[in-house]
Amino acid sequence: MNTTRTMARLTRLTTDHTDWCTRDHRCGVAEHRSADLTAREIGGRAWLTRVRAGDVEYVEIRARIPLHHTEKVACWQLATALTLMRALLAEVPPRLARLTGRDQRQLGRSA
Repeated sequence: MNTTRTMARLTRLTTDHTDWCTRDHRCGVAEHRSADLTAREIGGRAWLTRVRAGDVEYVEIRARIPLHHTEKVACWQLATALTLMRALLAEVPPRLARLTGRDQRQLGRSA
């Protein structure tokens, strides 16, 4: 008798809803998402979404930045955006480790 499976069985552990998740279609079986925080007054648009996947929480960042019609300037804008994102990714984790308890409570406020 051949017992070879032709399809894998996938199992995912469910995670409980958080106080901040939307509890709607944005939450999946193993992922919970907050409502988007939107910044519009910056010449473009940026969205931040808090996400928990399993036991890890992170922020998802999306942005829509108008590019100049000239290719050279648009390339400069893209390079600048990437440089600033690298600086953000390098700075955020070390800075959070240095925050006092009071500073951390202020970060917990909703925007």
